Amino acid sequence: MAIKVSTLRENIYRILDEVLATGVPVEIEHQGKILRIAPAEARGKLDNLRPRPYLLTDPEELVHLDWSEEWRP
Repeated sequence: MAIKVSTLRENIYRILDEVLATGVPVEIEHQGKILRIAPAEARGKLDNLRPRPYLLTDPEELVHLDWSEEWRP
């Protein structure tokens, strides 16, 4: 059930605190349309990364590689 804009205006801080505490969105009716106030999930930049199978070996093996035979003077 959507609340009216006047109800939101009267109790905006209480309604916002309730949305943050419970995580349940509140619907507001304005000019015949329904608007929703919902908590946004804060995501870090690194949360968007997906694991990729690029390094298929132990990292320590890469640190101790000897390339001196491959280099030409």
